[in-house]
Amino acid sequence: MNAEIRRKLEMGFRALTFSRAHPDPSAGYQTALARLEERIARAETLATQQRAGLIAVRSATARKRELRGMLHHSMLDHVARVAQVASREQPELARKFRLPQDNSSYQAFRTAARAMAEEAQTQKELLVRHGLSEPVLDGLVKALGQFDEAVEQSASGKRAHVGAGAELATVIQEIQQVVHVLDGLNRFRFGTDAENLAAWESATNVLGPAHSNGEKPAPEDGSSPTGEQVRPAA
Repeated sequence: MNAEIRRKLEMGFRALTFSRAHPDPSAGYQTALARLEERIARAETLATQQRAGLIAVRSATARKRELRGMLHHSMLDHVARVAQVASREQPELARKFRLPQDNSSYQAFRTAARAMAEEAQTQKELLVRHGLSEPVLDGLVKALGQFDEAVEQSASGKRAHVGAGAELATVIQEIQQVVHVLDGLNRFRFGTDAENLAAWESATNVLGPAHSNGEKPAPEDGSSPTGEQVRPAA
């Protein structure tokens, strides 16, 4: 969740808290309040999904890095060295068992590693005769399966993160729209009640509540504290 979305969601929470503490019996107010509660609950769910997706991506990336190192410097290296020896008998093996580049993408590494594993299984009898360890080959196949799982976890996490983020942005807009409606109602209700009107304005200040001395907190981007106020969209 970026800083702007977070500030707007926090504003929605403050507006909800204020509205619950200052209820109004009108049907319109109750409808708006119920809508605000529902949209904030949805935003919380989406924020959790977004964070879970991001954590999944980071975890999968770390796992891919770990598996890539193990595959490259242990299993694939062993297979390539055996193939180099066996190429005296079958010269084309040297070309088929080239290690992936260290700076290649995960997709390129995955493709090259799987091609080597499949070729090693095809040439297993020959390679074993020249020193291939069968447990290493079995471990290679297993590790590639784990690498595939990590790739899918990363892709799934990214889909969840991006999807939740996109919907969250829409829900935040809807929260602001409901607050716009409540803003008009509260300005009418508290037209002669300066204290409650000031409290409402502080609660719906996107940059955060005003300080006790009346000053608004400086925004995170370092710009002047203009105190963006919720207003109905043009």
